[in-house]
Amino acid sequence: MDIEQKQNEFIDHFVKRASSLKGSALASVVTEATSHPSLFAFSEILAVPDVVELEGTEHSVYLDVLRLFAYGTWSDYTSNSGRLPELGSDQALKLKQLTVLTLAETNKVLPYDQLMQELDVTNVRELEDFLINECMYAGIVRGKLDQLQRCFEVQFAAGRDLKPEQLGSMIQTLSNWLTTSDNLSVSIQEKIKWADNMSGLDKKHRKEVEERVEDVKKSLSSKADIDIRGHEEVYSEPGGVMDYEEDRSRPKRRRHPIS
Repeated sequence: MDIEQKQNEFIDHFVKRASSLKGSALASVVTEATSHPSLFAFSEILAVPDVVELEGTEHSVYLDVLRLFAYGTWSDYTSNSGRLPELGSDQALKLKQLTVLTLAETNKVLPYDQLMQELDVTNVRELEDFLINECMYAGIVRGKLDQLQRCFEVQFAAGRDLKPEQLGSMIQTLSNWLTTSDNLSVSIQEKIKWADNMSGLDKKHRKEVEERVEDVKKSLSSKADIDIRGHEEVYSEPGGVMDYEEDRSRPKRRRHPIS
């Protein structure tokens, strides 16, 4: 089961917990959800009515933390750390993992220098250990570390939550994909029909050739029979060959001595 398929059971668990709590009691749910090693989607928790009601209250900071983990990156946290609670080590690790996913959404080749800056990592060894142990082993990304070119080549990255303002763009992208798929399907059907027609024509042509071959064979066979019969008639004509008995019955000529 891949990382995106694992999400549902964890999401359901935290949604049920958040739905039964209010106000400051939601702090523990937010902290646990953003620290969970296998949870990387938070929009369903954000949509829980009791969580939405935190907006504008003294506990709205927990709503901000959830939004950070749903849509933000590590640099977003460091830029706004003054108004956000300090993150625990598990939360910091999770936010850095999510940062890699965000970078992989738009670029399939991530330079080491960019990754080190975005993740606050000081050296290549630390960066590569993080990508291998915390990202690839976790199943959220797959790729190749290119030490020579100093980059991470992304082959797969799990998806993150969509921001509300991204929905329109996503719907348009899916609509374009659907149109392209429909056009491709029509093109494939036309090619299948063409191939069927060509196959039928090929079979018809093959049958015609076979029939012509048979006609030629029959014609040659008939000509051969006629030639054979002609030879038989020539050699069987009367007088053509003298019968032995007929030769014996003829009177012999007398020989006269030469004087």
